[in-house]
Amino acid sequence: MALSFCGNDRGINAYSVEEGVFNNGCFVDALNLVPHVFLLFITFPILFIGWGSQSSKVQIHHNTWLHFPGHNLRWILTFSLLFVHVCEFAEGIVSNKMMDTNHLHLYMPAFMGFVAATTSVVYYHNIETSNFPKLLLVLFIYWVLAFITKSIKLWKYAEYKVGPQHLRFCITALLVVLYGLLMAVEVNVIRVRKYVFFANPQKVKPPEDLQDLGVRFLQPFVNLLSKATYWWMNPLIMGAHKRPIELKKIGKLPIAMRALTNYLRLKDAYEYQRTAEDPDRAPSIWRSMYTAFGQPILLSSTFRYLADLLGFAGPLCISGIVRYLKVDEEVASTDKETYFGVHFMSSSKLLQNTSVLAVLLFLALILQRTFLQASYYVTIETGINLRGALLAMIYNKILRLSTSNMSMGEMTLGQINNLVAIETNQLMWFLFLCPNLWAMPVQIVMGVILLYYLLGCSALVGASVIVLLAPIQYLIATKLAETQKSSLEHSTDRLKKTTEILKGIKLLKLYAWENIFCDSVEETRGKELTSLKTFAFYTSMSIFMNAAIPIAAVLATFVTHHFINKTGPSPSEAFAALALFHILVTPLFLLSTVVRFAVKALVSVQKLGEFLQSDEIGDDSWRNGEVSVSFEAGKKHLGTTKAINRKQPMRYQMDNYEQPSRRQARPSETEDVAVKVCNGFFTWGSNLSTLSDINIRIPTGQLTMIVGQVGCGKSSLLLAMLGEMQTIEGRVCWSKLPECDVVHEGNISKNRYSVAYATQKSWLLNATVEDNITFGSPFSKQRYKAVIDACSLQPDIDLLPFGDQTEIGERGINLSGGQRQRICVARALYQNTNIVFLDDPFSALDIHLSDHLMQEGILKFLQDDKRTVVLVTHKLQYLIHADWIIAMKDGTVLREGTLKDIQTHDVELYDHWKTLMNRQDQELEKDIQQDSQTTLERKTLRRAFYSREAKNQTDDEDEEEEEEEEDDDNMSTTTNRRSKIPWRMCWRYLSSGGYLMFFLMVSSKLLKHSVIVAVDYWLALWTSSKTNNSALNGTGVAAGIDGSLSGSAGAEAEADSYYLPVFIILCASGIILCLFTSLSVEFLGLSAATTLHHNLLNKIIHAPIRFFDITPLGQILNRFSADTNIIDQHIPPTLESLTRSSLLCLSAIGVISSITPAFLVALIPLGVAFYFIQKYFRVASKDLQDLDDSTQLPLLCHFSETAEGLTTIRAFRHEARFKQRMLELTDTNNTAYLFLSAANRWLEVRTDYLGAVIVLMAAGASIWSLRFGLLSGGLVGLGLTYALTVTNYLNWVVRNLADLEVQMSAVKKVNSFLGTECENYEGCMDASQVPENWPQDGEIKIQDLCVRYDAMLKPVLKHVNACIKPGQKVGICGRTGSGKSSLSLAFFNMVDIFDGKIVIDGIDICKLPLHTLRSRLSIILQDPVLFSGSIRFNLDPERTCTDDRLWEALEIAQLKNMVKALPGGLDAVVTEGGENFSVGQRQLFCLARAFVRKSSILIMDEATASIDMATENILQKVVMTAFADRTVVTIAHRVHTILTADLVIVMKRGNILEYDKPETLLEQEDGVFASFVKADM
Repeated sequence: MALSFCGNDRGINAYSVEEGVFNNGCFVDALNLVPHVFLLFITFPILFIGWGSQSSKVQIHHNTWLHFPGHNLRWILTFSLLFVHVCEFAEGIVSNKMMDTNHLHLYMPAFMGFVAATTSVVYYHNIETSNFPKLLLVLFIYWVLAFITKSIKLWKYAEYKVGPQHLRFCITALLVVLYGLLMAVEVNVIRVRKYVFFANPQKVKPPEDLQDLGVRFLQPFVNLLSKATYWWMNPLIMGAHKRPIELKKIGKLPIAMRALTNYLRLKDAYEYQRTAEDPDRAPSIWRSMYTAFGQPILLSSTFRYLADLLGFAGPLCISGIVRYLKVDEEVASTDKETYFGVHFMSSSKLLQNTSVLAVLLFLALILQRTFLQASYYVTIETGINLRGALLAMIYNKILRLSTSNMSMGEMTLGQINNLVAIETNQLMWFLFLCPNLWAMPVQIVMGVILLYYLLGCSALVGASVIVLLAPIQYLIATKLAETQKSSLEHSTDRLKKTTEILKGIKLLKLYAWENIFCDSVEETRGKELTSLKTFAFYTSMSIFMNAAIPIAAVLATFVTHHFINKTGPSPSEAFAALALFHILVTPLFLLSTVVRFAVKALVSVQKLGEFLQSDEIGDDSWRNGEVSVSFEAGKKHLGTTKAINRKQPMRYQMDNYEQPSRRQARPSETEDVAVKVCNGFFTWGSNLSTLSDINIRIPTGQLTMIVGQVGCGKSSLLLAMLGEMQTIEGRVCWSKLPECDVVHEGNISKNRYSVAYATQKSWLLNATVEDNITFGSPFSKQRYKAVIDACSLQPDIDLLPFGDQTEIGERGINLSGGQRQRICVARALYQNTNIVFLDDPFSALDIHLSDHLMQEGILKFLQDDKRTVVLVTHKLQYLIHADWIIAMKDGTVLREGTLKDIQTHDVELYDHWKTLMNRQDQELEKDIQQDSQTTLERKTLRRAFYSREAKNQTDDEDEEEEEEEEDDDNMSTTTNRRSKIPWRMCWRYLSSGGYLMFFLMVSSKLLKHSVIVAVDYWLALWTSSKTNNSALNGTGVAAGIDGSLSGSAGAEAEADSYYLPVFIILCASGIILCLFTSLSVEFLGLSAATTLHHNLLNKIIHAPIRFFDITPLGQILNRFSADTNIIDQHIPPTLESLTRSSLLCLSAIGVISSITPAFLVALIPLGVAFYFIQKYFRVASKDLQDLDDSTQLPLLCHFSETAEGLTTIRAFRHEARFKQRMLELTDTNNTAYLFLSAANRWLEVRTDYLGAVIVLMAAGASIWSLRFGLLSGGLVGLGLTYALTVTNYLNWVVRNLADLEVQMSAVKKVNSFLGTECENYEGCMDASQVPENWPQDGEIKIQDLCVRYDAMLKPVLKHVNACIKPGQKVGICGRTGSGKSSLSLAFFNMVDIFDGKIVIDGIDICKLPLHTLRSRLSIILQDPVLFSGSIRFNLDPERTCTDDRLWEALEIAQLKNMVKALPGGLDAVVTEGGENFSVGQRQLFCLARAFVRKSSILIMDEATASIDMATENILQKVVMTAFADRTVVTIAHRVHTILTADLVIVMKRGNILEYDKPETLLEQEDGVFASFVKADM
């Protein structure tokens, strides 16, 4: 059959033009080819040469940057055009089949049109990226020509009475409309850009985001296709394989999404509600959120509605396909309508063609998924914008909070942290879910209507099952929230206990108490597990409901249908209904979640509103306050030091003012006042004034000291001058800046300038030491050096691992109080401000440092700069340095003047000071005798780091992997490493749950899915049996659609009675299995969590002490907090979801393949595509998730540290800098989060499209198989329904895989700790062989002892020999690091004794079981450790002693009276770490603890280091009397404590240097001991 353009049917001359050219149909079609060919001829050369790209005027790094007007509309129209061309082509092919010979003109123009349309969009995209609009003229001409030729065709059709009842007429009409619209779009571009026909074309700049090369988030700038499929993400996600995604890679946020932009939008909306007539009315946050972010939410909701409506196309198409499969054949040759000598297909036939339906189903799915993802993306972007705006709003408010608010407890730090961490996220999540609120009801109503249309009344029964079970879902959801709360309480409790154990681990081991404490943690863990059990139960119920509801609904529906209509449904109805039920379950399941979030959002908004309405600082100086200081002020009133009992006559205060300054002043200096307070009354928010009647002045450039007893309002006075307190009356005047110093011009009007202020409670930023000191000022090396020397920080900095670049602060290294305080003072000194306020900078420093700071820092450094200094202090010996003194008492000023004035005018006060000074001087002498506190602090620091560095070499846990990757740069290994799924860890986790549980879970899962498949398969058989019966009766299915088939009613009833019971049994067993599996997974997870935590706790508590030296505490705690939490609560649901979705997909693919084996061929490329998508995505997702987590922490920390350091920030006037920092941190976190959600969209779009292809393939395969009569309609319906479910679950498989991979790292970390060696608790002797009262005498023989901390390290004691007789008092001394403490640990076998032995009362201690050995000796450690609980518990956790024995011990330790006075006596509460007792009292408790255990050997390890002289004397006495008959080994660091000992051992570098009675050693003038004693005197 020859191919000719017009066909050569017999008897028709296709080429005759007798009736006029246009009346020949073939000629009109040929005319239609012209524009397409024209376009292809012109554009191909241009595209190939690509010269457009070189002529771009603005070089830009993205080729995505500029959109011509009407960009999106053009893309949408072009896609519609392509679709219509495809229809035209298909219609041409079908009509051609009806003819005798081939008529090319029926489909050739359509094909060319398709190619031309594709070319047009590619061409347009290239022009757009190269910004060369002149070339668009070609397209304009094309649209015009195409429009004209198509219009001619339409006009001819109308003339020949071809109307809408014919498909080709409809298609042509549609094409005319589309070409017309595209022409209009093109005209619009000309109008706006004026690139042709106008004299001056418009110059266009790219958006400013893209001129800034940092923006990598291109979603707003790419073209529509790339926007819908996230194509622009490809390089990022593929690249993650080769090297991890870092912050640099994700760049900055586009301007429209930055926190600042959104903050301004929200703030304007918020402030706009404040009306003139009612300025105090609280603006509604809801309304302002709607005004600022309403539009995108509406857009998202529109997308959502479109997606939901398209979602219903699935079931309808399935119903159509199943219904018309058999009909196709019969309608083949019924009617022929010909015009122009060619056949025209009727429009109504279109939707009865199964192939058309299959393609429509595919397109509907693709569109539905695209719209759905677009809707998600828009809400997420809006949510992120909202969160940024809210954070900025909260932050600005924090900076303006009034101090009294913070101190009166209306706003605690915790509340602020919750606002930031919880409430803003709640609102963000609410935004994510809120389109669901109005989309879901519509979806449900539509679903029910369609069901009714398909199945009549019986459908309503099924729907009502679903609707009635929804409230139960909601109930379960609320219950879940409750149990989560209670398990959270228990886990905080458990963490507190664990922290205590880890902090006091050394003591626990030395006293052999590990197991008691371990049990108490296990007990709390037990409670936690009980609530986790409830949690697991409710979770599994909720999963069960979700899985069982559709089965129940289907069961109810079909059983009812059977009883009402006396027959089962037809396949087309049955499977459409099945698909509809699946669609309906999701919104109902989600609805409970959404409602819960809506309720939470209401609460959050209320909290936010209250916070934004709370008091602000007065506007006169625009400042407000800070927590720590006000707390101090509150505490001070409780202080009960000796009061200076003097009422001052009024006259003196007057005199004070008349007194001229004693200094010989320059003439100008007389009124040289920096700050002046006149008649001031100040308060902390209550109406009682804290400070009253204040009249003071602070002379410029001089040193003013404020003194007075504790709690008399010194700190408050500073804060009042800074404007932090509320003024009742009076005013604070700040002098204007001297002209030469006008640095901060803007601030003069504010009537004071920046003040360098060091608070009493030191406040550090989470930053390096250097950043903490420079605090945003420019760095000057010389000045920095001077400040560090003045504060004697150099030795401390040298100890830090990275010098002054070490991170300190909350998350950084923990410094001691003195070190923190010195850094704060250094910050105040370094700032280049005229005025410096120092609030008691000496409180945490020892004498040497205080003197150095006073001399070098305050007198030299500050005074040389002529800076005005105000110093609050208790150290009266420094008063002689003061130029001006303000003495305070009970919130008023007692005296003001120079020291001379006070000496002459107020002798009593002066004398009082004199006596106090003497007392302080005596303390000074004592202080010099001992090793100063600072060296101690440095020592602790050194110990921390020595061990930390050793740790860094061995185990940088998570870094290991990354480092290895850096080493080998051949990419293949890296790629494999990063994309492997941690199967070993998964197995480790599952086997921890117990093999039985694992077996149960696997078998029940498999059974459940087989039963569910069986249910559907049975339904297919049942419904198909109908069709077959009816086919026998020769009535077409089309005729018997209403289900009332006559004829074979009897046979059917019989069949039903056979099919129905089986169906009911299968459904019921399916429901029961659902319950069983959901329970088994959750409880498998629970038992795994139980096992893992139990093993972890036991391993760690029994680990050797060395382990705790080299492993940072934070790292161990993380295993118990974050990782345990993930194992407890996150892995089980992820695992459940993963197994469920994988099995669903597998069973679906299995079903389809078994029905239509042809499908397997298509499966191979799909499988490959899926494999690569998930592989790339998992790696990228993990990186992005890490980035999101790591950027969130600094943000939260920044908020909490701002709230803590408010006064300091405001005194320094650094608000703007901190705001800037907050915006940067928020933006960084938002970028990471945005990329993470965009990556999720990337994945979902791709898996959804794969799913759509699967549906298309399944439909195609079944239609094709049916042509050959291989299957029944019911099975086709089954296959398609299953194919539809795949689309929903494919992306879940990948998402869950990625999540599980991240969560398995928690198992991995816990597992890495499970490998630690335990101490050898057994020993070679049995505990029963040790005498009951061993060691009786307390004789110790040390023979050739060698000790090391670890097999890798050098020995710390080398061949030590000594013999201690029973009852001797032995002193051991030596410099730091000489091995004194190691010796004390060796007695307890805490260190590795690798040579020699220690024999106590004839038994070698290495042979004893550890528990026996340690429980028979006592030790008092250097730092006192108390545990939270009662005093009784602290003295005797084993509960073995009588009360009398405990009281006796307390009496010996001089604590009896104090404990008696406490409420509850022995059962009085000890807070965490014993914070409610002073350090001295804690040390005495430790002494009592050692005494309670009546052992004949007591070891004191530098036990007097942290005690004042008085307590130390008590200790010494006790040791001499109470322990008279016991062997006492004292490790001393103040030598005079061991002068009375019977034997002194002097050690150096792990060897014994001198060994004799103290008297003998003192006689050797040049001996080491003698020199120690000399230095100490």
